[in-house]
Amino acid sequence: MSESSVPWTILTLLRRATEHFREQGIDSPRAAAEILLAHAFGYRRIDLYLRYDQPVESAERDRFRDLVRRRLHREPVAYITGSREFWSMPLAVNPSVLIPRPETECLVEAALAALPESAPSPGRILELGTGSGAAILALAKERPRHRFVATDRSMAALLTARANARRLALDPRVDFLVGDWFAPFRPCGAWDVIVSNPPYIPTSVLADLAPEVAAFEPRQALDGGPDGLSCLRRLVTEAPAHLAAGGVLILEIGADQRRSVADLARKTAAYRHIDFRTDYAGRDRVAILRKEGIPQGEAVVRVSE
Repeated sequence: MSESSVPWTILTLLRRATEHFREQGIDSPRAAAEILLAHAFGYRRIDLYLRYDQPVESAERDRFRDLVRRRLHREPVAYITGSREFWSMPLAVNPSVLIPRPETECLVEAALAALPESAPSPGRILELGTGSGAAILALAKERPRHRFVATDRSMAALLTARANARRLALDPRVDFLVGDWFAPFRPCGAWDVIVSNPPYIPTSVLADLAPEVAAFEPRQALDGGPDGLSCLRRLVTEAPAHLAAGGVLILEIGADQRRSVADLARKTAAYRHIDFRTDYAGRDRVAILRKEGIPQGEAVVRVSE
């Protein structure tokens, strides 16, 4: 039977796309096919299961094929659809920002543990290098009493984060500033919690990353310098001047960087607690560094390893 005589339906398209993705070594081929087909037709994924036998017009088929070609060229699904879910929030993403990963939810969880809802007064939370705004918006969603500020040196990234805040009706809770790390702020010891998912991949490793990452995601958000610690070193060293007494610096780190980050923190002689959390795969992923002193008006909150 020639392709032109095939009765094209949603199920036919799904099967063909899944087969092509599998043959080319695309991760999660069936899920990728479903997400792209739902996006092409303006459906939810669940709608596809209710419309398996629905005939497909040639224009619809061509629209889907364009998306499939982009994925076969290793463009990430999230960039193709322009969306990624994080912390049960739909976030707009584009090549100016990293695609939010599940492990970054561990960063959010650690920050929430340092921001108890029962705190006697609103805390001040700063995110450095916000990208799409995933982490700071998750925190603002869960802790509406507190005050949030996010920065990024990329204006394109900052505009994406602001748009996400507006879309989620969180913009009244978060202020966005353009700037490189602590550049927009004087060292006034004002912040109760500082969070960041900085670049931490060694430069020499970047070329070996999956094509979806190496060729499409923003290099400046990935490249941590020769040893992967360039940005982490600066954040760990400079944060104490910006943290309030007993304030916490919470960082996403590489799975092999625990000892290096702990050494950096000890050298500052400014942190009295140095803890780490693992991600869902059991790998070291989050560093929690608490500055000397007692948070004003509340007991010490210890984050267990």
